[in-house]
Amino acid sequence: MKSRSPPGASQHDRKGCIMARLSERHSWTAAILAATAALGLAGPSPATAGDYAIRDGDTVVFLGDSITAARTYGRIVENYTLLRYPTRKVHFHNAGWGGDTASGGLKRLDRDVFPLKPTVVIVAYGVNDIGWGMKADDEHKKAYLDGIRGIVEACKAHGARAYVCSAAATAEAPETAEHGYLQTMCDEGMALARSLGGRSIDVQRSMRAVQRRMAEGKAKADPKDKDGHTLHVADGVHLNDLGQLAMALAIIKGLGAPAEVSSVSLAVDPAGPRVTAAEGCRPTNLTGDANRLEFDRLDDGLPLNLGLFGALQYRYIPIPDEINRYMLTIQTLPPGDYTIQADGRPLGKFAADRLARGVNLASATADGWQPGSPWEAQAWSLSDLTEARSRLAMSRIALAHHLPNHPRLAAIDVQTRAVDERIETLQREILAPRPFHFVVEKAAEKS
Repeated sequence: MKSRSPPGASQHDRKGCIMARLSERHSWTAAILAATAALGLAGPSPATAGDYAIRDGDTVVFLGDSITAARTYGRIVENYTLLRYPTRKVHFHNAGWGGDTASGGLKRLDRDVFPLKPTVVIVAYGVNDIGWGMKADDEHKKAYLDGIRGIVEACKAHGARAYVCSAAATAEAPETAEHGYLQTMCDEGMALARSLGGRSIDVQRSMRAVQRRMAEGKAKADPKDKDGHTLHVADGVHLNDLGQLAMALAIIKGLGAPAEVSSVSLAVDPAGPRVTAAEGCRPTNLTGDANRLEFDRLDDGLPLNLGLFGALQYRYIPIPDEINRYMLTIQTLPPGDYTIQADGRPLGKFAADRLARGVNLASATADGWQPGSPWEAQAWSLSDLTEARSRLAMSRIALAHHLPNHPRLAAIDVQTRAVDERIETLQREILAPRPFHFVVEKAAEKS
């Protein structure tokens, strides 16, 4: 469906007439999606193990409709990549456009994508291609598949690796959506991309797993608790912040992100403490005893953190277990509680038996109003800079869209790009690897 809105306009003001009527048509649309499904295609294979797909020197462009133009899931993928792989110089750009379709994205490549010289293009279409389910027919599916084919072939010709995503999940019940028209059409699109040498990420099935966990949680929750059990705004198509995070997780995992950021295992023997294992980091200067341990830890990468109260979003979206394990294990400590600090910042209090099993310190904090660790504080600052880049890009795009004949447009564009490069330099400066000093100390017993 066509839109005259600028590419980054609020999701809530798009398709006004359709949104106004969508609630009464939702069950009808769901019925169409379920009734027209029967292609029986196998889903795409899961991401293979190995290194994260975004490499040093890559330029990544997100191409899609208003869900992409909201610039939320893209910023999360950007933050994850910069934190987890701080020595890789990667550039991120957003080419989302409200109301767009795969065929529309194909037509925009020369204007909005290829001038950025991408090496990776992450493509997310589907819902608009079938008119939010009201045009779920062979004609519109063919247009979608033709658009996907053209995008993948054009990216290949320009030396870019195309990752075709299935559409974000709608609010339709997971049981019917699993076999609905949207999923089966996207399955064909992903299979087509792979047959042409592209890659695929099944965002929709990943998000439905979150929806199922939300449904289970809602069934057990207080009936008055209406928040936190949906991935969507009222129209059932556009994503709220939780939905954007769920989509980001699906893409990050689809790019091959490992579960573990880094880990250190220690043991406290009568002769003194020792390192028993380390992955993704280098522990040094280990000293002390069972009452007080100190060591330095230099990590190859850092965990993702989402800002104040960001960890509350992990209730149904398993960021900590699936991509964010920043682990510390300490064996053979005497029973009791132990406080942990990193660079003087308190992370909390942990029982000896819990430390023996391993604790994930990615978002640990002794004060929910403060970033607990230095790496969390770095992530919060990075998030601000990433949002600044996004707003800067939006100002340039909106100006060009609304005032294409502005006499200073070319000069503004040059200055905007220069500022963007300076912000990118700041992002990398904040995340430059450095050692953190840990102190693990026996907590005073309560009298």
